[in-house]
Amino acid sequence: MRASVVIPTYRRPDLLARCLAAVTAQDLDPAEYEVIVADDAADDATRRQLEAAAMTAGPAVRYVAVTGNDGPAAARNRGWHAARGDVIAFTDDDTVPGPGWLRAGLAAIAAGADAVTGRTVVPLPPAPTDYERNESGLERGEFVTANCFVRRDALKAVGGFDERFTAAWREDSDLHFALLERGCRIVRAADAVVVHPVRPAPWGVSLRLQRKGRFDALLYRKHPRLYRERIGPGRPRDYYAVVAALAVGAIAAADGWWWPAAAAGAVWLALTGRFAARRLRGTSHAPRHVAEMVVTSALIPPLSLYWRLYGAVRFRV
Repeated sequence: MRASVVIPTYRRPDLLARCLAAVTAQDLDPAEYEVIVADDAADDATRRQLEAAAMTAGPAVRYVAVTGNDGPAAARNRGWHAARGDVIAFTDDDTVPGPGWLRAGLAAIAAGADAVTGRTVVPLPPAPTDYERNESGLERGEFVTANCFVRRDALKAVGGFDERFTAAWREDSDLHFALLERGCRIVRAADAVVVHPVRPAPWGVSLRLQRKGRFDALLYRKHPRLYRERIGPGRPRDYYAVVAALAVGAIAAADGWWWPAAAAGAVWLALTGRFAARRLRGTSHAPRHVAEMVVTSALIPPLSLYWRLYGAVRFRV
């Protein structure tokens, strides 16, 4: 057996079925690979779904129940620990790997790589939402767990995924940085293609996503040099100015200093307007989406800094 494909999942049977159909239809001898689904919900319906899939022709399909709902990092660890292949291929339950995905990744490993990152394609409509455009950033990711291959011995050397990353955020960067610091050779395989359609998201989803920012602190604590070089401060640098203007305006108004309060409010309004305009540039101008950008652009900076501060305190960095 050359490879084990590990797919974490959590109560998404329709998406999982689509992914399994693609993974079990690879242009590789089915005897050369297996598929392991690590179910973070330990759900009986998902187990029955996998039992039915295991009865069809193709590679071996195995089910691993993950108790505790600890997130995709923990689920991937349970999956690769149960795997039998020398190469572990990772993808997600909402992806559609191309038929040559596994073969291309294994070829890059056979050429001497310790780890491989493939090409991830995120289809977008002509006028995407801000959320959809952000999700398309996966196409530019250096190393994403929706499409990567790692030698088993390299995974063992770095200890696999850090399970303190309990959400789908930065756990792939952590593994990437750990491999780099270990001196592992990581290459790109453009022919290892995975399509990653964007799932529908509720109104205001960007507010909920700010919670993930707490894991930036953990990543920075573990890999400060690589964090500075590969990620950097990003937008939070602008958020400090927005929150500072808001705080100054509120304090001045509370003390009855109306002119300073008005000036600070004007600065806050200008910075928030610029942020909303930047998010709307090249995205949908449907009234519902414009309203979402206006409201969330006012709330994201303080929320983002709150969760970054929360992470700094929690992870002591």
